[in-house]
Amino acid sequence: MIMRLLYLCLIALVTFMTMGKAQADRLKDLTSIAGVRSNQLVGYGLVVGLPGTGDGSSTLTLQSMKALISQLGMNTSSILDLNGKNSAAVIVTAELPAFSKPGQRIDVTVSTLGQSKSLRGGTLLMTPLMGADGETYAVAQGNLLVGGLGVEGDDGSSLIVNIPTVGRVPGGGTVERLIETTFLETDNLVLNLHQGDFSVTNQVAEAINDIFGSDVAVPLDARSVRVRAPLDPSQKVSFVSMLENIEIEPERTSARVVVNARTGTIVIGGDVRVTPAAVTHGSLTVRVDENKDITQANNLAVTDGVAVTAAGEAVATANTEITVEEEPARAFVFDPGIELSTIVEAINGVGASPADLVAILEALREAGSLRAELVVI
Repeated sequence: MIMRLLYLCLIALVTFMTMGKAQADRLKDLTSIAGVRSNQLVGYGLVVGLPGTGDGSSTLTLQSMKALISQLGMNTSSILDLNGKNSAAVIVTAELPAFSKPGQRIDVTVSTLGQSKSLRGGTLLMTPLMGADGETYAVAQGNLLVGGLGVEGDDGSSLIVNIPTVGRVPGGGTVERLIETTFLETDNLVLNLHQGDFSVTNQVAEAINDIFGSDVAVPLDARSVRVRAPLDPSQKVSFVSMLENIEIEPERTSARVVVNARTGTIVIGGDVRVTPAAVTHGSLTVRVDENKDITQANNLAVTDGVAVTAAGEAVATANTEITVEEEPARAFVFDPGIELSTIVEAINGVGASPADLVAILEALREAGSLRAELVVI
């Protein structure tokens, strides 16, 4: 009874200390508990019932069909006319959440492995899903939901909308095995930050110690905080529920510019600064047009004083035209300590493309004027 009253008082204290922090973040949004994670599952299966969009005469699919039929008690040695146009070999993937219990349902994703054009209308047959250790942890089966559409005409024309070769079976997987966890057995919990930062780990430890007492939480490095857990396993769930609802106001993150080289997307953090620098930007466009001038050659023959003209072979002459267009270079100056909005306005003012913007940022970094980390993904 006394312990219950103590926990009720702690819950009230956590609620009181986190009131009024509109801009604060909860620990459950910033951290995860070490060892409490999901696990990936994968399996090989067979989808049937397709409207002629299957793998056809694929050897893998035909072997899978024969193996399935033989398991059902049928003699496959006399079957010669098997056709996989209504079936498809697939890879089935799923994510097994932490603490999942046998009998619970999970969603599964089904992807074609062979020549199938679409999985729309198909049914996934019973497929064991294995973990990294080779053990079966779930079994999947059910009707597929496919968001894509593929249509093909007799003349070879086709229309594909979204991805018809991937489908999902909501709740199509049944958990068959429990993954053991040491959550209730450990004396300490380790909170791992999603993004490592020494200031944030120190702040998390201080916020926990302010509520539960000194030395309860100890920052280990830029990503982890060790928290002393209750000795009684029955109190750990209540303790973690209070932990994850503690709110802090994280320190300002490091200045960073992230560039996606594939899509041209550029994200500039709010703390990016530029020291005094002058930038000149211009664009040079070179266009080369290759044309062929065809000239019909004539052959002249003289016979008995009579000139006869006969058509000869055509002669192709290369005609190359090079055009150079250069826009005048535009210069702009960055004053000391300017902020993100000024940087964006200055670069947009010269009409820079994403590729130009990357070149400008790289040049600023090499010049030592960009006070940020440039990350290319």
